Amino acid sequence: MNALPRRTDQDPSDAGRTEAYAELARRFGNRLQSGSAVREQHAHTTTWLRSEWPDAVAYPRSAEEVSEIVAVCAKHRVPIIPFGAGTSLEGHVNAPARGLSVDFSGMNRVLAVNADDADCVVEPGLTRVELNESLRDTGLFFPIDPGANASLGGMASTRASGTNSVQYGTMRDNVLSLKAVLPDGSVVSTGSRARKSSAGYDLTRLFIGAEGTLGLITELTLKLRGVPEAIAAASCRFPAVSNACEAVIEAIQLGIPMARIELLDSLTVKAVNSYSGLSLPESPMLLLEFHGSDAGVAEQSKAAGEIFADHGGSGFDWTVKQEERSRLWQARHDAYWAALQLRPGARGLSTDACVPISRLAECVAAAQAKASELGFIAPVLGHVGDGNFHVLLLVDTGSARELEATEHYVSWLADLAISNGGTCTGEHGIGQGKIEFLERELGPATAIMADIKKAIDPLNIMNPGKIVRLG
Repeated sequence: MNALPRRTDQDPSDAGRTEAYAELARRFGNRLQSGSAVREQHAHTTTWLRSEWPDAVAYPRSAEEVSEIVAVCAKHRVPIIPFGAGTSLEGHVNAPARGLSVDFSGMNRVLAVNADDADCVVEPGLTRVELNESLRDTGLFFPIDPGANASLGGMASTRASGTNSVQYGTMRDNVLSLKAVLPDGSVVSTGSRARKSSAGYDLTRLFIGAEGTLGLITELTLKLRGVPEAIAAASCRFPAVSNACEAVIEAIQLGIPMARIELLDSLTVKAVNSYSGLSLPESPMLLLEFHGSDAGVAEQSKAAGEIFADHGGSGFDWTVKQEERSRLWQARHDAYWAALQLRPGARGLSTDACVPISRLAECVAAAQAKASELGFIAPVLGHVGDGNFHVLLLVDTGSARELEATEHYVSWLADLAISNGGTCTGEHGIGQGKIEFLERELGPATAIMADIKKAIDPLNIMNPGKIVRLG
């Protein structure tokens, strides 16, 4: 396990790379940077993986400039690593083969909003928060919320989901089409604004979740949704995580239309109370949100409360006041940073798994028990409406014993999910950290992925070292 950060400055030494960066510097001036601080920032990971710096960072402002950058890199066989907001958790922005980081922060425009069709066209560096701020006067919003204020290109590349996925789906369900620069610098458009199509291979979804290994996304056409007439947020505490999971399973089976269903275990509640200034009871808790009409929201809340009571839920409370809803969900979004305070000085290893909801209670309980057995402080939270949960291991990276135990736990959790009909990652993606587990999960199918990668990117310059081993 490569858990310790590497802080070595490596200057390109081969003639091809030197020539490529010189050519790009002539074209882009100070929008090509190679200072240590910039390179370190663009390999930063918010988890346990070792930082692996690129040689330099480019800042394009248009799809045409991206195409130029890729063409130069292809000519000199320089690896390319796309960078959005740097919020990914499996080493997606690391540069194991060095190369050029392409930072999309300067491509953050809303290109078109088609209100009558409820869609929009955006550049990949735009964040989800920026998009929704720009839509404020249209009566529309973009619903995918992974927690972090991630870039939309990064969200598509990692097939993000998040708190709203139980009602609105994931990025896979909300991207109509995209444009991407291929490894030779050419540009491809994968579809249109039509809501459905049976025209050939579904190239849009080939790029969604490809983590930049097939090309660089330069434009996205996204579905939008109408802002609900009423929104209610609710919370309910339970005697155990298993009770909360069982309550969610029954609510879903009975068709209660919940937009968000988030689980916080008692450790997470303790952390967010301290970090966000709340006074929630420190027991396992569900946070929920209901979208619809005034009458519909009230009816949904009442029905959910009755189901939760049958599973030992208590203190069920709901509100439609925006400031109270915002405070509750901001606490949820701050849970990662809040949890780090449970063990000051520790690094946080956030790993996720996703299982069929009928297996959720058993798997979450097993995950908690295993973490306790290994001696970890390990808060659990998750988007339990779709069976996705996260474990945050608080690790002393200076301890060889803890690093070994961490590696064991992550592997064990992946196997637990797979053996229960689930997946090693519900939304974090594969990156560098979960290649081995993907191979366990899909077996020979990973060879097909490798063949696709080789066909589209024969020089292996697009985010090499991620998702698949090429051998």
